[in-house]
Amino acid sequence: MNKILIVLTTLLLTSCGMQSIPTSLNEVEAKWAEVQNQYKRRSDLIPNLVSTVKGYASHEKDTLTAVVEARAKATSVNVDASKLNKSNMAKYAQAQQGLSSALGRLMVVVEKYPDLKANANFRDLQVQLEGTENRITVARNRYIESIKQFNNLISVPPTSWYNSMFLKHEKKPQFQVQNLEKVQDAPKVEF
Repeated sequence: MNKILIVLTTLLLTSCGMQSIPTSLNEVEAKWAEVQNQYKRRSDLIPNLVSTVKGYASHEKDTLTAVVEARAKATSVNVDASKLNKSNMAKYAQAQQGLSSALGRLMVVVEKYPDLKANANFRDLQVQLEGTENRITVARNRYIESIKQFNNLISVPPTSWYNSMFLKHEKKPQFQVQNLEKVQDAPKVEF
């Protein structure tokens, strides 16, 4: 009888979420930190890109100013991993979307200046920026997956029972694309 009680207690404790829920929460926070890290990397590259473009397109001052201002706005919005909620996520995403939009306009300027595209420094920066955008996508995908795993732990039995009795964690908001209507349409490429 005692052996059966020990086996049942062990089974209950190993599948209750006592370790898996906090571990999953730590994973969510780590993945969010990586998303922010990749946005920071992009932000750090932008001044180099802008200064390279300035030499070739000094009369495109408005576009360059917009990129610098969008970078400043994007870097001023930070979300603490422990305070992830829909409102904070929306503010952060909106600031990053503004920067992405400004960078898009900068790339249009680049198309007007063939000498700039041929410049080795610019090409290197452009490759770095493209790589950074890919890293951001990978980091966001990993974050999305960690949120899914965490939300499953706190909402699917048997671990959800432990959460509802002791931890009382709320579901974390999933990463959402801003301006979804605009990005659902394929971009038009014109030559």
